[in-house]
Amino acid sequence: MTRSRLTPEREAELYEAVLDLLREVGYDALTMDAVAGRTRSSKATLYRQWRSKPELVAKALRHNKPVGIGDIDTGTLHGDFHAMLARTDDCQMEKDSALMRGLAQAIHANPDLHEALRQLLVEPEITGLGVVLRRAVDRGEIKADNPALGYVPHMLVGAFVARQLIEDRAPDRAFLTDYLDAVVIPALGA
Repeated sequence: MTRSRLTPEREAELYEAVLDLLREVGYDALTMDAVAGRTRSSKATLYRQWRSKPELVAKALRHNKPVGIGDIDTGTLHGDFHAMLARTDDCQMEKDSALMRGLAQAIHANPDLHEALRQLLVEPEITGLGVVLRRAVDRGEIKADNPALGYVPHMLVGAFVARQLIEDRAPDRAFLTDYLDAVVIPALGA
């Protein structure tokens, strides 16, 4: 059976509704019925497009990141990292941070969500980050054997999560810019 494709505009509308519902009610209370109601579509239509709620949520989050990290190439690692931050603003970052905190809790009880997020969101981001870092190695900005290379994703996620935990403040561009300049770039020896 072939599924009918949604227009890009309709797909974007559905994804935005999913993210809005996630922010409003959280992952566990999000239902396909609620998405169908919010978007004036049928559950059958949703299940034809997405096999499950975890897949729909992961694809909505992926859609929210239209530019892949690996596509950023300013010619320097410093420029690439700062271009990553320039893709969003503080308001969106705060919304994304709250969303990710809620999903971080939900993945513990939902292995299907965890797997969908890893496949559709985390792995592509790590792959893109690897491209950026390989280019920096190729340009001679970073030594290929630098042990910090394997921890860059951990450093970046850690900064994003720790700000809220330690300071009770959402991460913002100023904080992350300082963090990149004070921690990540020096750790890489760039």
